[in-house]
Amino acid sequence: MTDKYNTISKQSQGLFKDNGSRFIAYAYPIASESEVKPIVDALRREHHAARHHCYAYRIAKVEEGADGPYLSKEGIWRANDDGEPSGTAGKQILGQIDSAGLRDVLVVVVRYFGGILLGVPGLIRAYKMSTADALAAATVVEKTASRHYRIGFDYSQMPAVERELKNFGLQATGRDFAQDCSLELAIPLNKEKDFLEHIEKIGIFKNKIKML
Repeated sequence: MTDKYNTISKQSQGLFKDNGSRFIAYAYPIASESEVKPIVDALRREHHAARHHCYAYRIAKVEEGADGPYLSKEGIWRANDDGEPSGTAGKQILGQIDSAGLRDVLVVVVRYFGGILLGVPGLIRAYKMSTADALAAATVVEKTASRHYRIGFDYSQMPAVERELKNFGLQATGRDFAQDCSLELAIPLNKEKDFLEHIEKIGIFKNKIKML
């Protein structure tokens, strides 16, 4: 299975209107489930007068197989109807993410009720169309599946660590400079084996290498 997949490069927005109701869709690139709640909560505060804040996401996940790591077909996903009739909102949002062939994407659809009930078919159409509009406005980019690691080292080794990361084209996704230093890295599958073998050989990480 390929280690490449498509995602979006930045936030985009879409809109669908029906019988006075407005469905505003926000699409976001994300890398982990921990990013979802802050985004949804921020939209709830911004659109506090809206009746529903429905969402769905699919995130790429790497699994270990007999022939080594591979990109999971399903990944990590969730669909939330936020009080709409079951299956009319979150499932439709997720379906549009999948139809677009995207991962590492969250879409939140904010609904302002217009006073006229749309019925199940109307809701299904609205959540589909608003999501499709947001994704059509997004810039699609290719991404390589990665696994996440935390590495530890002495502060005095920082220049050497930065040099090795630069040599492999890697950037830290998190940093902790306490008594000892540590970095979190997202290492693409196509670089993982070579990088781990190299840092074990040069020994600058004091054997403090942990998969997250």
